[in-house]
Amino acid sequence: MAEIDLSESMTRSEKRAAAGLAAIFGLRMLGMLMILPVFALYAQHLPGGDNHTLVGLTLGIYGLTQAVLMIPFGMASDRIGRKKIIVLGLLVFALGSFVAAGAPDIYWTIAGRALQGAGAISAAVTALLADLTREEHRTKAMAVIGSTIGLAFALSLVLGPALDHLIGVPGIFALTGVLALMAIWVVKVWVPDPADSYFHADAQASPARLPDVLKQPQLLRLDFGIFALHAAQMAMFVVVPVALKDAGLAPDRHWAVYLPVLLGAFVLMVPAIIYGEKRGRLKPVFVGGVAIMLLAQLGLAFGIHHFWGIVAALFFYFVAFNLLEASLPSLISKLAPVSAKGTAMGVYNTAQALGLFFGGVFGGWLAQHYGFEAVFIFCVGLMGVWLLAALSMVPPPAIKTRMFRVGVMPADRAALLKAQLAGVSGVVEAVVLAEEGVAMLKVSIKGWDEAHARSLLEPA
Repeated sequence: MAEIDLSESMTRSEKRAAAGLAAIFGLRMLGMLMILPVFALYAQHLPGGDNHTLVGLTLGIYGLTQAVLMIPFGMASDRIGRKKIIVLGLLVFALGSFVAAGAPDIYWTIAGRALQGAGAISAAVTALLADLTREEHRTKAMAVIGSTIGLAFALSLVLGPALDHLIGVPGIFALTGVLALMAIWVVKVWVPDPADSYFHADAQASPARLPDVLKQPQLLRLDFGIFALHAAQMAMFVVVPVALKDAGLAPDRHWAVYLPVLLGAFVLMVPAIIYGEKRGRLKPVFVGGVAIMLLAQLGLAFGIHHFWGIVAALFFYFVAFNLLEASLPSLISKLAPVSAKGTAMGVYNTAQALGLFFGGVFGGWLAQHYGFEAVFIFCVGLMGVWLLAALSMVPPPAIKTRMFRVGVMPADRAALLKAQLAGVSGVVEAVVLAEEGVAMLKVSIKGWDEAHARSLLEPA
């Protein structure tokens, strides 16, 4: 068996890879999201922009192109090369940003946003991160990217209105293109080159594993959840910026609403996540988050024409959104077959992108034909279905995933090692992938015999 590095800390190269790829994700997401709090107002001055359906399509179209191309881009990176695909995707994204910046009407803006989504690099970035990090530290590296995405969303709601006041929405689109070009520099100069690129079951989607994932009701519940969460998010931003302006708040002051509600929501969200993870109480925390989201949508439906009604509803919305956005990937990891985690996350990310598209288009159509209240009644219905699905969810096991590189080995040796690891106290599930040379374990968060497992993993 190949010698295994069981050191506890990430190497300098791993930290550099995680920081660089997180920056790429963050720059791309920041550019993508900064128009959310301002575009519905800007569109009123564009030819065709007085149609809420087209506004919603503009906001959500990137989700459709991203959903279609995300997994194919990831698979292409196995053959063509991770960095080549990432650079290509960032160039397409930058092109879309510049098209939207110079758009003379809403239709060209839609085309630009579709091109932005076509730069669907997330799967390729995740695969490159897997190439550059050891299995033992991949979860930490993924967490760095996850936290960066969350930070980008929060910053976008504050920076969007401020930048709109300074450079306008076309300027924001142009800045987004510049950020994408900066991200290419990060790829080329900062992110290390992988010594070897190969398929990683924990980080990449495999078409062969799709049946294992799609036939599991527990995972499908979570896929519907992320679809509903982001459909409601996109529908909301068709309406809320206009409603805040109609309630008397100048557009360049909208950040003064978003910033305090985001900070307050974060303060409440963190203890809830810690409690759910540490005490093995994720289901009640999760169900509570869905219930709060339903109440927030009800609040928006009945308070959308009143300033303080909007503010109060937004506070509860962001409490629930942050809680659910953080909980869902953890639940996927706990419930997915350990050897199909990457495929489960691929389906999950695709459902999220489709939710963005559906929410933008359908929310815009409802706002155009039936008024703002109808948008949130629609969101209430989505949340009601999700709440029923969450209540019937099997409580997730109190486990975490640990991975170790064991070296490529014959199938019979992998089967023996799997049986030995499965017998270790506290190990819930063990898989040894002979061709990848990886051992993947689901272990109890209440404790497991790590010393015994490590002794089995030591070279003979």
